[in-house]
Amino acid sequence: MMLGRKKKEGRRRPIGRRHRAFLPPGGRDRGQMKETVMKVLHIDHIGIAAKEMDSTLRFFTERLGMKATGSETIEEQAVRVAFLPLGEGELEILESTKPDGPVAKFIESRGEGIQHIALRVDDLEAALEELKQKGVRLIDEKPRIGAGGARIAFIHPKETHGVLLELCER
Repeated sequence: MMLGRKKKEGRRRPIGRRHRAFLPPGGRDRGQMKETVMKVLHIDHIGIAAKEMDSTLRFFTERLGMKATGSETIEEQAVRVAFLPLGEGELEILESTKPDGPVAKFIESRGEGIQHIALRVDDLEAALEELKQKGVRLIDEKPRIGAGGARIAFIHPKETHGVLLELCER
């Protein structure tokens, strides 16, 4: 027994503004998507924005028993980063070094917490070129140097359902 409204036979709803969310980026049909050659190896790290790095590190080291392996300041990004290895990846604790830095702005608008997820790729330049060809909006069209000397680039969060996604190559 079917409850509710009956579906009228032969009547199709056009894809309107409300239904575009079901199409891939650019509104392409799945049959038109280009083949993926880029190779994502694994989650490299998770970036956690913190107002005060030392207290955040104490939680992970004293309460969870993790080991911090050092920290560094990246002047170009106005951020201080501490590393907590975890399996093949790590947690990165991020503290802004300037009140108007990207991490400070993130905390101001969204609060402390996960700021980005980084995926390790085998060839960052090739991955960026492939994403550009597929019409994916990028924050960085060319790799730059990030924490630990990794080459990094970010994908715009509007492309990734609100997640700031970093691609990195080590």
